[in-house]
Amino acid sequence: MNSSNNFQGKAIIISAPSGAGKTTLVNKLLEAKLPLLFSISACSRAPRDGEEDKKHYYFLSIEEFKEKIKAQDFIEWEEVYEGNFYGTLKKEIERIWKEKKHVVFDVDVIGGISLKEYFMENSISIFIKPPSMEVLSERLKKRNTEDIKSIKNRLEKSFEEMKSIDKFDKIILNDELSISSKNIIETVKKFLK
Repeated sequence: MNSSNNFQGKAIIISAPSGAGKTTLVNKLLEAKLPLLFSISACSRAPRDGEEDKKHYYFLSIEEFKEKIKAQDFIEWEEVYEGNFYGTLKKEIERIWKEKKHVVFDVDVIGGISLKEYFMENSISIFIKPPSMEVLSERLKKRNTEDIKSIKNRLEKSFEEMKSIDKFDKIILNDELSISSKNIIETVKKFLK
């Protein structure tokens, strides 16, 4: 995929188990005055409080999502939880590269691995590692966005995702936010040079 104006954008892929602090670190990276833009994912779930369509996600119905799968509009997609689809639209990457920016992805671990396979050496994949599964559990409970069953499902998925850590180019331990933020910004700066 290359835009018509010869700008070869790069892809910064950031993945982590749910609750590891990935979105917080992505936001710190986006504030760092680098030529980056955030890739807005598509999803089939309902918006959470404060989430806006075309800003946080492209909110699609399950039917719309499946139509886009058939039309091959996605670089990658998956059914993360039953009836809950997430994916990366090709047109989103084209939009960002047209603006002569590099794309930043905030995706789950399977999505991160798929994106790395797609973009290859034109990308860097970064795994945000939580200090421990106990800390991860506490963070998920503090969010107050899900019930106990949902938290249990996320923790089981997180445990599985941790097994894929070696498939990433860089691992950043998210224990102390100021250090993790500095690490991710320095890693991306070095990659973009």
